[in-house]
Amino acid sequence: MVYHIVMWNFKKEIPEEKKPELKASMAEHLQTLVGQVPGLLSVKFVEDPIPSSTHEIALVTTMEKAQGVAVYGSHPAHVAVADTYVRPYVCDRSCLDYEA
Repeated sequence: MVYHIVMWNFKKEIPEEKKPELKASMAEHLQTLVGQVPGLLSVKFVEDPIPSSTHEIALVTTMEKAQGVAVYGSHPAHVAVADTYVRPYVCDRSCLDYEA
């Protein structure tokens, strides 16, 4: 199994009061990708990290195999969700992929 973990911060211009709504929308739409993207097994959206964290939100996905990361990244459903509900609001992206 492969884990694909992505973390972000919100852009500075995003007001604090808007963040809960954006987090809910991101989580909802990212979770719809299970069953649409081949090899994507699960999606967990992390919206309440503990204070020692360096990022505000994260996405933890599991995939069947390492090639699934590239399939996921370029899949039209993922690109549509990312371009509409995630990328317009975030910055400071960090990513870690590993096999276990």
